[in-house]
Amino acid sequence: MLKDKDVRFQLNLFQRWQLLCGQTEVHVASRQQRLIAALALFGPRNRRYMSGLLWPDSPEARALESLRVSMHLISRQAPGLLVNGGAVLSLVDSLSVDLHQCLEQIRNCERCVSSAEEDACLSHVLRADLLPGWYEDWVILEQNRLRNFRLRVLAGHARRWLEQEEAEKAADAARSALELEPLQENCVGLLMRAELKQGNSARAVNTFEDFKARLTAELGVNPSPHLTELATGIRASLRQ
Repeated sequence: MLKDKDVRFQLNLFQRWQLLCGQTEVHVASRQQRLIAALALFGPRNRRYMSGLLWPDSPEARALESLRVSMHLISRQAPGLLVNGGAVLSLVDSLSVDLHQCLEQIRNCERCVSSAEEDACLSHVLRADLLPGWYEDWVILEQNRLRNFRLRVLAGHARRWLEQEEAEKAADAARSALELEPLQENCVGLLMRAELKQGNSARAVNTFEDFKARLTAELGVNPSPHLTELATGIRASLRQ
């Protein structure tokens, strides 16, 4: 049991759930992990809201009892982390959360224009994999929201690097976006344009054909006329 309530906590939600108190890792059971993670993601919440979120299939009385047990165990295993404000639960203000830190760093980087800061921003985006292996609906919602944010940032980087004639960086950013969402058509177009700037027209055509085959197989539709027109133009240049 940890006794030093003055030590700052660090909660990591990327790659795997991890709670640190100073340099010491705090081990708690799965349902305590979920309560802590939910409060970190959603902020202060009413007890009934949290019990319904975490134990949706249980009667209200049983869900509230499960919440009380989890709160008691957290207060013993990580004293000072959980703030019990009567009907409202929250985590201590001094808690650092890697998700919050990452989002703040990305937003700061997006306001800057230096190459080093753009590289740092991309590094943050690439490692922002939120709670992999967690499948509760509320977690999936946050995973999807973060993935969409990451896609927007990666596409923005690819676009800027294309404008700056940094074709290799643009291609890497577009590929990273497509690893998150293989059917993101605007990122396919960005990748094709980056490959063109790298002087690899044949690869750009292959990128289009791979995307078209996947899109047809998974959704039964064809690429947009705009992307098809881009591929047609590239093919025509190869025949010249």
